[in-house]
This record gives sequence, structure tokens and C-alpha cells, in this order.
Amino acid sequence: MPQIMASFLTNTLLITLTLFILKLTNANHFSETNHHPDSSAAMTTTTHLHFYFHDIVSGKNPTAVTVAGKRNKFGGTAMIDDPLTEGADPASKEVGKAQGMYAMSSQDLASLLMVINFAFSEGKYNGSTLSILGRNRFLERVREMPVVGGTGVFRFARGYALAKTKSYNVASGDAVVEYNIYVMHH
Repeated sequence: MPQIMASFLTNTLLITLTLFILKLTNANHFSETNHHPDSSAAMTTTTHLHFYFHDIVSGKNPTAVTVAGKRNKFGGTAMIDDPLTEGADPASKEVGKAQGMYAMSSQDLASLLMVINFAFSEGKYNGSTLSILGRNRFLERVREMPVVGGTGVFRFARGYALAKTKSYNVASGDAVVEYNIYVMHH
């Protein structure tokens, strides 16, 4: 019996020591979850943004350039650096840029995959961004796309963007799109 007890104690000690060593060696772990009172829903702010997106594909200084495939055909992809303005007039005050890309993502529907950061340059949103990733059925009157994140003031952003085409020049391909974005953030 004493031999069984000694063996049990030795095994228990070895297991405890092994677990302790494993804990020490895993001190630099990949992730950690902390629940802070300041991350509660009570600290969430909801913001409504309204601006105009100017997609210029024509002229000497286009802000949207086809980088793959054919424009307006399945697979056609454009890289953009489009101005965002307070009003529909291109001469109105610029509040930021839409930077990213969009691609024709359907063989049979007028549909774009939008991968865009709205980078703001005015007021309290200066230096902050919102990220849009989603489908844009651009022939529909109003399109809804998800806001999947943000930076700066819009850290932890989530919400949605409503896009509505204000004007489209069939000859040039240039467009002005009105955006209303509703976003929750910390």
C-alpha cells in the first residue's frame, strides 16, 4: 500500500509540474479575450453620413481605371480613387475619397463586387475610414451594402450603406452616386 501511495504522489507531482511548465511556456499566446465595461453597447455611437461619390472614367484624369478585363463585362475590374463631396456638384466641398476597387461579378445581372474604403479628410472624421464590402446591383434604384469595419473615429464600425445613382452619363460612363451610411461604432 505505501508503494502505491508513493507512486500516486509521484505521478501527481509529475503531472502538476508538467502542467505548470506548459503554462509558463505558453505565456505568449495568440489571443486573449477581455470583457471591459467600456466595450458595452451603452458606449456605442450611431452616425449617419451623407455624401456624393463621383466615379469619373473619362477624360485626362479619370478617378476610376479598368485594371483587368473589359469595362462593363463580367470580370472587368476597376481601381478607384473617387472624390467624395458634400453635394452632387463635383465642385462642392470634398470630404474624402473612395479608394479601392469594384468588379463586374455576375455573368447575367448588372452587379458589382465593391471593395472600398471611404477615407474621410474633413472635420471630426478626418483620418478615419469606413470599409464597404458587398454586392452593388447598380441598376436598382437604391442599393444596400454592408459596412464591415472602420478606423479612427469609426473603430469597430458596423452598419450599412444605401447608394442611389443621381446621374449617369451614358456616353462617358461617368456617374454621381448619393450615399447615406448608417454606422454604429465606439
